[in-house]
Amino acid sequence: MTRVLFWLALVFLVLFAIRSKIRGMQQRARAQQQQQRPNPFTPPGRPQELPDAELMLCCAHCGVYYPASENVQAKGHDYCSHAHATL
Repeated sequence: MTRVLFWLALVFLVLFAIRSKIRGMQQRARAQQQQQRPNPFTPPGRPQELPDAELMLCCAHCGVYYPASENVQAKGHDYCSHAHATL
């Protein structure tokens, strides 16, 4: 009877050791995965600075909105290109 209890205890200890080893590997994998990919619901430590938005204008000919840096003025109106300014 003592031999049976000894072997049962040995099997139990081996299974317990294997189970704890697997849990440790899973926890390390989760920690590594969280370090590589931050949680999208937590705010970042340092907010990213966004570039200033540029003013958008509407072309008097076609109605397309375009950046003010590409503006072509003619006859007191704003146009998106030289071709529309000449029409």
